[in-house]
Amino acid sequence: MGVTLFDTLIAKAGLTDIYEKVIHEERLSSDDGLRLYQHPDLSAIGFMANLQRERLHGDKVYFVRNQHLNYTNICNKGCLFCSFYALPKDPKGYVLSPEQIQERMRAYADIPISEIHMVGGVNPKLPYEYYIDIVKAIKEVRPDVSLKAFTMIELEQIRRIGKKPMDETLRELKKAGIDALPGGGAEVFSERVHEELFHAKSDSDKWLETARTAHQVGLPSNATMLYGHVEQTEEKVYHLTRLRELQDETNGFMSFIPLSWHPEQTAIDHLPGPTGQMDLREIAVARLMLDNIPHIKSFWIMNTPAVTQVGLWYGADDMDGSVLEYEITRDPDTDRMQALTQTQMLDMIAEAGRQPVERDALYRVLDVPEPVLPPYMQVDTERSITA
Repeated sequence: MGVTLFDTLIAKAGLTDIYEKVIHEERLSSDDGLRLYQHPDLSAIGFMANLQRERLHGDKVYFVRNQHLNYTNICNKGCLFCSFYALPKDPKGYVLSPEQIQERMRAYADIPISEIHMVGGVNPKLPYEYYIDIVKAIKEVRPDVSLKAFTMIELEQIRRIGKKPMDETLRELKKAGIDALPGGGAEVFSERVHEELFHAKSDSDKWLETARTAHQVGLPSNATMLYGHVEQTEEKVYHLTRLRELQDETNGFMSFIPLSWHPEQTAIDHLPGPTGQMDLREIAVARLMLDNIPHIKSFWIMNTPAVTQVGLWYGADDMDGSVLEYEITRDPDTDRMQALTQTQMLDMIAEAGRQPVERDALYRVLDVPEPVLPPYMQVDTERSITA
């Protein structure tokens, strides 16, 4: 096999050594990760990430029809990057009762979904039984959906208020109806950033230990990293390697989601926030570094649909789903409704030249729809010939 144009382009970019590791499926080092973050040729990095992505998934793009629920916005952690929370005495704070959660679910009863994604603030006033009750309430309304609920940070609060070991807490939640964990709250594994932005929240070691315990009791999870604020490149590489090490141990992570920070209405809104190029680089570097985590997700609601479509060629094989309602980075009073229909998701994937695959929260395949280009992309053959 001769030298290809891509070989030449990679050589010109000075990335041949990393390219050889990718070709031969060798693990990249932390130094490799630093170079990928700092190298100016994003296209070359995206090309290598796409090689890895297609080796694992071919043309498949996974999506899910889901509903997001936030049971409370009251939180005592005061994270500077967050626009969602209300302090315990804030009149804007809310707590949904099990019945109110069921009402929100019934509002979409006519829409077929396969996943409920539920997270909330760390509310010190909620009793242990509340968490069990809301999980059971969800399963009463839609017993057949996969329930993905509670970040590692929330689980630490649930364990604390219940005065139980973490493994017992997780087993009881699993028995009540939880199928998987969403993996949020990791932010960036850096003591410096932890002290600067979210010092009241559990640190990275506690997050990883909770994830380890969850995997051991049979609850798979996702993993995340929030980027685009005050983190440094070395800290992001460290974050990815810590996740990779835990995955070597437990094989419990299903997906990694780089989360694009939104500065609006946060305590650090003077910072510019991530760009589309940064979003694509995070996806690509994650795919190349996290060789043992099956899926890389581009969360369209934070990256935008357009960047997500491009991201499907930069290492991402998952675009999340319909979402229906999202409050975490939006104004809950004026901009809560954030949704894509199934048709819109299929159109996005077809436009990107990929094969849609509908999944549930555990990545079990539910359907493989035939990709159909939207009308504005279809070629009128007869008219073209006549012309």
